[in-house]
Amino acid sequence: MAVLSYGSWPSPITARSLVAGAVGLGEVMVDGADIWWAETRPDEGGRTVVVRRTPDGAVVDAVPEGVDVRSGVHEYGGGAWCVAGGVLVHADRSDERLVRREPGRPGVEPVVLTPEPDLPRGLRYADGRITPDGRWYICVRESHTGGGSEPANELVAVAMDGSWRVEVLVSGPDFVSNPRVSSDGQHLVWIQWDHPDLPWDDTTLWVGDLSPAGRLTGPRRVARPAGVDGGDSNESFFQPEWRTDGVLHVVTDRDGWWHLYRPDPSTDDLERLTTGNFEVATPQWVFGLSRYALVGDDVWFARREDGMDHLAVLSVDGTVTEVEPLSANSPATSISSLAAHGDGVVLVAASWTTEPALVAVTRTSTEVLREPRDLGLASGWLPVPEQIEFPTCSPEGRPEGELERAHALVYPPTSPDHEAPADERPPLVVLVHGGPTGSVRTQLQLAVAFWTSRGFTVADVDYRGSTGYGRSYRHRLRGGWGVLDVDDCVAVARYLSSDERPPTEQVDVERLAIRGGSAGGFTVLAALTFHDVFSAGASRYGIGDLAALAADTHKFEARYLDRLVGRWPEDEAVYRERSPIHHVDRLATPLLLLQGSEDRVVPPAQAHAMADALREQGVPFELIEFPDEGHGFRKAANVVRALEAELAFFADRFGFEVPERTGRQDRT
Repeated sequence: MAVLSYGSWPSPITARSLVAGAVGLGEVMVDGADIWWAETRPDEGGRTVVVRRTPDGAVVDAVPEGVDVRSGVHEYGGGAWCVAGGVLVHADRSDERLVRREPGRPGVEPVVLTPEPDLPRGLRYADGRITPDGRWYICVRESHTGGGSEPANELVAVAMDGSWRVEVLVSGPDFVSNPRVSSDGQHLVWIQWDHPDLPWDDTTLWVGDLSPAGRLTGPRRVARPAGVDGGDSNESFFQPEWRTDGVLHVVTDRDGWWHLYRPDPSTDDLERLTTGNFEVATPQWVFGLSRYALVGDDVWFARREDGMDHLAVLSVDGTVTEVEPLSANSPATSISSLAAHGDGVVLVAASWTTEPALVAVTRTSTEVLREPRDLGLASGWLPVPEQIEFPTCSPEGRPEGELERAHALVYPPTSPDHEAPADERPPLVVLVHGGPTGSVRTQLQLAVAFWTSRGFTVADVDYRGSTGYGRSYRHRLRGGWGVLDVDDCVAVARYLSSDERPPTEQVDVERLAIRGGSAGGFTVLAALTFHDVFSAGASRYGIGDLAALAADTHKFEARYLDRLVGRWPEDEAVYRERSPIHHVDRLATPLLLLQGSEDRVVPPAQAHAMADALREQGVPFELIEFPDEGHGFRKAANVVRALEAELAFFADRFGFEVPERTGRQDRT
């Protein structure tokens, strides 16, 4: 092996390799003998395509070239398409209107199902299902009227005949989701909630009667217990589904963990079907999530336990059987998008050493239907993380010395060709996931291997407030955003550079970096402002001013900070205290800012204000703005440029050379 300093190891994993031929696999649906799924393609401008696989193995795109199947509901979208009986209905990102297609019938022209809105993209649709008689598309509609008023979110029935007829089924709640029609077409179930809650906070489950004329009658709320979480009566419902015999299933966290339940049809009381310290659901940031599937009388479900996904089957007699699906011959560690298929399921699976694949799973076999791309890399380049639980700071109200614990995946420097001098320790990159109600990704991420293959240690942190560890851990961040998440990121850096780790596993205390996007970008800015642990940071579309975010963001998250920080404007002092923009005099750490000009979630004004303040203070920084990106970078060229900019920025600060460089738009 060649001996080179950490951080300067040559690597075949370039920023371009992250997107070259990359495909993001999304929602999966089974329609008769055909299997359909969504693919996001960075090399095609980040557009999402619906793909169809027939029983003979033929795979074709179900939409024409250039069509982007995406929805702008909640800004994050998801659930932009549905298929039944060979008929595909999807949202078109260009104008947000619904389109009906029949890909299996050549010559049948597409039909636009919804009227043209008064405002561009003013009527948006998501999370739909086609009724069994094929007459209606039942979905969420988000109506934007302009003038500063909040959009209205409703459940509607859209006529499938192209008449542009739309019947409103449910209106009034601030938010609605998961409209699901029973197999006989007579009943509709859905979830709804109101400000200031989000879908992982407090939701209600409703059932009503659906007529062939597209009208809803007799809506009734499914009962819930008087107390959850030791007195908290709130609960978060997720993914209601009807069995073919009319039995309803749903996931809720009323016992402190997201578990499977079945309502009693006569009383609507809920019977718990699974138990244990694991979670079936994930936070509903996007529509169309599926973590379980009804296969006859069985329930196939994914669960997150100890920071990793597993697959199991719940039989009608209550027994649970573990199933170990494979992702390109590696045991799956990440499982999503389950759909019933024969006597098993089709799902998206990935592992620590393989990117997502589409696989068909039975109790005894796994068949790969859509292979992950061939990375052309030996396994020695791909890091396998250590799952750690580490002590974090003493929170207010706890006795001195009584520490809480947080979680992280720690990826070591990984190269089959290089090693560092024996007396050198690697630099550390701390990754901060978004949300903040989110979690680390439990699969191969070339964006992580990009760093480890060059000699970095990477710590991907599930700070307090992350999902996958129960409702109490998920809600631990209430009132503490900008404090507890920051403390945990600081704590993991200190822990990994301390004598609590074996000498061969310690990182260089003088070369600690932190990077994150959106809410994670806020944590980056706060960590650099209020602590002196890190020596460089990169914030992607991060939040510098909490008050500005509370006053200028989209409806879905408009009251999110009520839970995380405090009520606005009553708690203005807290907002100011935690906002890095008001404490730049305390910030002396070099900082890279990356921002999309079309961002509607965290507007570009946030990055501009932070850059102005840093320039005035004389703090070394760079600002790179992407005029054709929104919240999150989807286009291949921008993904490449952003990552190369981060590497170059950290290399400048840590004193090593790398071949990848990028131009600067703003530098001081």
